[in-house]
Amino acid sequence: MIDENLLEPDCSKCAALCCVSLAFDKSDMFPIDKPNGAPCPQLDKNNGCKIYDCREAEGYHGCMNFNCQGAGQRVVQDLFGGRNWHFEQSLLNDMTSAFVILLRAHELLSLLKAAEALPLTRGELDQFEGFVEELNPDDGWTEALLEAFEKGKTEKRVYAFLKTLRHHVA
Repeated sequence: MIDENLLEPDCSKCAALCCVSLAFDKSDMFPIDKPNGAPCPQLDKNNGCKIYDCREAEGYHGCMNFNCQGAGQRVVQDLFGGRNWHFEQSLLNDMTSAFVILLRAHELLSLLKAAEALPLTRGELDQFEGFVEELNPDDGWTEALLEAFEKGKTEKRVYAFLKTLRHHVA
């Protein structure tokens, strides 16, 4: 079983990693171009959004629709012990890289969470539980585990597994 709280974002325990790590292009979703690794110009020194209450009017629709599914606080709290790149600029690259990787792991967990509601067979349930263990290590993520995830084939294996579940929804 996947704990729903695991996939709930808690911005108060993050360091605005989505506002730094992710790139966006000027479009209907964003009024400006921003490269990955660069803080959004709307980000204040306390990890808050200067235009939070008027994001829609300012054209930041992408921010309103984004959900890190809990990856941000896990990077900050679990991997970096609550440290913040705002106060330790040397952490920025490592935190950004970790966030991008862990975001992918949390997206996979979210897909698996949806699959959890299906009437899985014993074999499917065994595979499901194995993936959940890989994507939510008992002792938490480490930089070494993130690197292994990045180099490994877990994503391909999860997507292949999810395709095998089509018969449950057809």
